[in-house]
Amino acid sequence: MEKVVILGTGPAGLTAAIYLARANMKPIVIEGDQPGGQLTLTTEVENFPGFINGIMGPELMDNMRKQAERFGAEFKRGWVTNVDFSKKPYTLQVNGKAEIVTESLILSTGASAKLLNIPGEKENIGRGVSTCATCDGFFFRGKKVIIVGGGDSAMEEASFLTKFANEVIIVHRRTELRASKIMQDRARENTKITWELNKTPIEVLAGGNGVTGLKVKNNESGEDEVIQTDGIFVAIGHTPNTGFLNGQIETDETGYINVKSGTTETNIPGVFACGDVQDKKYRQAITAAGTGCMAESRCRKVRRR
Repeated sequence: MEKVVILGTGPAGLTAAIYLARANMKPIVIEGDQPGGQLTLTTEVENFPGFINGIMGPELMDNMRKQAERFGAEFKRGWVTNVDFSKKPYTLQVNGKAEIVTESLILSTGASAKLLNIPGEKENIGRGVSTCATCDGFFFRGKKVIIVGGGDSAMEEASFLTKFANEVIIVHRRTELRASKIMQDRARENTKITWELNKTPIEVLAGGNGVTGLKVKNNESGEDEVIQTDGIFVAIGHTPNTGFLNGQIETDETGYINVKSGTTETNIPGVFACGDVQDKKYRQAITAAGTGCMAESRCRKVRRR
């Protein structure tokens, strides 16, 4: 039986692994199908403290993994397909077969950005396609970018991008936006923001240096059009990776795990949540790492009770 198992290897999970390993807790870390989390899809990370000239996302995550391994964390590749919280210790099923029994569990499975699922999109992530304006906006200083989406997040990211880009175009498939009135008003008052409404994205266009445009269908005329751009930010929401829990953990209406105020404790004793799987507000590497540290601390304190 294991003392503690960590699900996920983004900044939250790896930070928890580093701290637990240094405390001689010998954590088992389960890597999913995307070791390193969303940062492995990011090119240069410039806002993580300690790296004056920035660091590549995959390199940062690889360094954190090696740091955890150095202190004794053990990594296992696989996908947790089922968890039994009916009695303690808890049983995890990996890849539908192998079972791991653990006294404590840290959930750091993150959240996945929703994509448009159109040709050219996935191939150009990191080459002009992004799902995080605060992460990548700086790289589009003085350029022309597109935000796809019509909710509050899209309006917020569009306004943020005007700090860097010369022009921000909001593309939305409907004539009406889902964003709150105050967020719409702020965006409409910004002279750097222009609008392409009632247009559905159908293909990301790119050349040797990255994204060059977005092909859209004009829903009124039925004609295809091309909007020239240097970058495309997809802001249609995130999905927390909690489906495998089968409703055993309390979540909010959108699936993000609820934690007790000021802690990382869930409604299940000995089960903790950190990183983007419980944070739909900040979604930054540094805040995820911070909650990973919190989860480790709460885990050790609960075990000592």
